[in-house]
Amino acid sequence: MLEGILLGLQTAFSVKMLLMVIGGCLIGTFIGMLPGLGPMSIIAIMIPVAISIGDPSAALILLAGVYYGAIFGGSTSSILINAPGVAGTVATSFDGYPMARQGKAGKALTIAAISSFAGGTIGAVLLMGFAPALASVALLFHSAEYFALMVVGLSAIAAFAGNGQVMKALAMTLLGLMLATVGESALYNEPRFTYGFLNLQSGIGFITLAMAMFALPEAFYLMLDPSRSKSQSEQDSEIKDLRITKEEAKKIAPVIGRQSVLGFLIGVLPGAGATIASFLGYAVERNLVSKEEQKEFGKGSIKGLSAPETANNAACSGSFVPLLTLGIPGSGTTAILLGALLALNVTPGPRLMVDQPEIFWSVIISMYIGNLVLLVLNLPLIPYIAKILTVPRSYLIPFIMFFTLMGVYIGQNNAAELLILIGLGTMATVFRFAGYPLAPLLIGFILGPMMENNFSRSVQLFDGVSFLWERPMTGALLALAVFLVILPTLKQSIAARRERRRFTAEGD
Repeated sequence: MLEGILLGLQTAFSVKMLLMVIGGCLIGTFIGMLPGLGPMSIIAIMIPVAISIGDPSAALILLAGVYYGAIFGGSTSSILINAPGVAGTVATSFDGYPMARQGKAGKALTIAAISSFAGGTIGAVLLMGFAPALASVALLFHSAEYFALMVVGLSAIAAFAGNGQVMKALAMTLLGLMLATVGESALYNEPRFTYGFLNLQSGIGFITLAMAMFALPEAFYLMLDPSRSKSQSEQDSEIKDLRITKEEAKKIAPVIGRQSVLGFLIGVLPGAGATIASFLGYAVERNLVSKEEQKEFGKGSIKGLSAPETANNAACSGSFVPLLTLGIPGSGTTAILLGALLALNVTPGPRLMVDQPEIFWSVIISMYIGNLVLLVLNLPLIPYIAKILTVPRSYLIPFIMFFTLMGVYIGQNNAAELLILIGLGTMATVFRFAGYPLAPLLIGFILGPMMENNFSRSVQLFDGVSFLWERPMTGALLALAVFLVILPTLKQSIAARRERRRFTAEGD
């Protein structure tokens, strides 16, 4: 291992590799800031460029830099205009955007940058030390375990429900699951709920739904409620305040520690990825805080901002474990990276560390460098990036609409998606006025297909549902899901019991 690290240092710190890291981070950050594009599109476009480089280490370092650079930069549009740049930063907008509306855009971007840097760096440390061992653990997960993991994810809906909104959150989750069934089934290739429309045969795109749930309603809100943007021009002096106080640093430090480990472990599991890691990170953190702090979630909580940003960047590092050590892509982005590796005549798997250690270790070492480069690049630009909030409303609304429509069209390359976007965006605006949380709908939409596919495979393999109790790991995950569902009620009953005891003691 020590020899491998020294070889990786020697390779990664060459001038050529440093340029690859910086170039990948710059491209990824810029693409991540643009709503709807994401790392998958740009990595696919850059594969011919990477192949033309010739050096597999340099090519993979460049593409990896684009990947985690896009996740790092995707928080910018989520925080400033409520339009997630990539899927992994949707949860960032839950508290990041309210902070920006309160005149704390600079501070929100700073917290996001520091959390992203810490999550990515700690993830790289864990990747370096535990990659081979964790690869063998990932192999223990089969369809039954992945189904149970998706159920755990769905159990997190309570974290996105405010006081008295659990039933509303449940209803939105079910709606998300229903929308996820539109289109062809992955197992049976049969169109469902398309009503004869060919444009619905491939289903509703995630980017389309994400923009419809968050970006488009925000533009409608700005048009319908002029008071929301009256004070924007007065926030210019506050935007320059990037500092985090000691109290705030103490609050987010344990969050960063917990979510770095959680995000990395989720990233290790093939098929999970940064999006699920960010949602679970947010949900776990909300369940851990006190009742008073829970009320701040969704309204500008620094813990609610730090948790998903840390988890999604740590998951990026974790996703390289199955890719490099098993040759199994953990997400759509790493599937494209796997294709690039094969095109470069590199076969990822258990022998990669032995046969081509310079590739394995140089990629890991480059992650340290890349996260540092991202931090250095982003922190000085925050005051200038945050000035987007001082743009007058007459310009800001068309700006949001343009990037929303452009992101959906480029992401799906289908004009019909724009009509779906408008329809879903109008529906989301009505739900928002009615007080329904939109995040559970998105969680149901993301986890629904994976849960359905893994459940179907498990039923076929076990000729029934006996896997629910025959596989210990599946049972343990389902028990965890039940615990997460009853945890809020349990905490409320404990708090009520303590309150009764206090009143009794005061009465005596």
